[in-house]
Amino acid sequence: MFENLTEKLDAVFRKLKGRSRLDEENIQGALREIRMALLEADVNFKVAKGFVEDVKTRSLGQEVTESISPGQQVVKIVHDRLVELMGGESSQIRFGNRFPAPIMLVGLQGSGKTTTAVKLAKHVTKQGKRTLLASVDVYRPAAMDQLRILGKEAALPVFEAGDLKDPVTICRRAVEDAKNRGYEALIIDTAGRLHIDQEMMTELIRIKEAVQPAEILFVADAMTGQEAVNVAATFNERLGIDGVIMTKLDGDARGGAALSLKAVMGKPIKFVGVGEKVEALEVFHPDRMATRILGMGDIVSLVEKAQATVDERQARELERKIRKNEFTLEDFRNQLSQIKKMGALKDIFSMIPGMNKIKAFRQIDPDEKELVRVTAIIDSMTKKERQDHLLIDGRRRKRIALGSGTTVQDVNRLLKSYGEMRKIMKKMTSKEGMKALRRGNIPF
Repeated sequence: MFENLTEKLDAVFRKLKGRSRLDEENIQGALREIRMALLEADVNFKVAKGFVEDVKTRSLGQEVTESISPGQQVVKIVHDRLVELMGGESSQIRFGNRFPAPIMLVGLQGSGKTTTAVKLAKHVTKQGKRTLLASVDVYRPAAMDQLRILGKEAALPVFEAGDLKDPVTICRRAVEDAKNRGYEALIIDTAGRLHIDQEMMTELIRIKEAVQPAEILFVADAMTGQEAVNVAATFNERLGIDGVIMTKLDGDARGGAALSLKAVMGKPIKFVGVGEKVEALEVFHPDRMATRILGMGDIVSLVEKAQATVDERQARELERKIRKNEFTLEDFRNQLSQIKKMGALKDIFSMIPGMNKIKAFRQIDPDEKELVRVTAIIDSMTKKERQDHLLIDGRRRKRIALGSGTTVQDVNRLLKSYGEMRKIMKKMTSKEGMKALRRGNIPF
């Protein structure tokens, strides 16, 4: 996400950081490039214009022109302005004091409302609130079946509408059912259309009046760019929404809609969809997103992902093994499993500070299938082989390749990579290596 914008801003800032002093001409030239980068990223024209004017006012101040590192100061100004542009702080769902608290999801057909409803229910459940899902889309074929199937896969309860055909009646019954069964939240997946029409809006207004939702969240498809912003503004004007969930942000290299939404309609982005898995819904943090846009990574989110998937006891045991150089192929396989739970490799790389500056990593397009292949090779080994890789001779390599559906060359590459990894770990955990790390150097 934001890949194109990140690359262009990075080029602008590299020029600025190379100057010992900045004057109005330097700053004007940089701001022209920033404005073009924003427009190419599909940021709203008025938003881009206001952003650049604000950065210009701050950049021409005494604080920057007399700064020891003026280029870095401009980067900080752009970062702070990006945070403000996207809402300043993350916005949580307000459940209020009602039980259950109804949450309405609205939006056009194809924006991803049904899958987002399941992802949101999973998120709310993890927060400790018992959550029920309900579909009131009586128009799209198999819409209710889709929610039922997705809910079952995610181990989430779904309200059964039976023969009911009126969306408002279904909503009322769902609220009653949730209340009787002790659910604290009710996620309502409403019907959409290919475009806004009066019939859809009238139905949504009737549902709103019937259930008095704690929040109405608009589901926007990031891939549609500024059209998503325009549609969200219309929904807000007609229905009144409390926030936005932006889907498919991982597939939008421009990201202009995410940067424009808050400024155009005054409503925050509360969540972003960054993948197909049920866990691929993240709370939207403007400050973290700003650092990612500027190529600074997002180490906080990376740590949170790791904490959510890594068992603390296993982590301590792994640390002990690495220090004693006892890291086995079985440990390697377990770590690959943890990484897969954290999400797409490319997203994980983008969260590591400075990774986008390394040319080799910018050119990498991680192949998720490679993780599957490596895991299959290790699974084909015996327990003794996983514990001691030196046992694996030529005959064993042929057997492992045959059992995993790979080639002997694949097995050889894995064993070579594993051997190099052990050497690196040994260097990093040595006294000299630890000293180097504390100095900020990589000891290899």
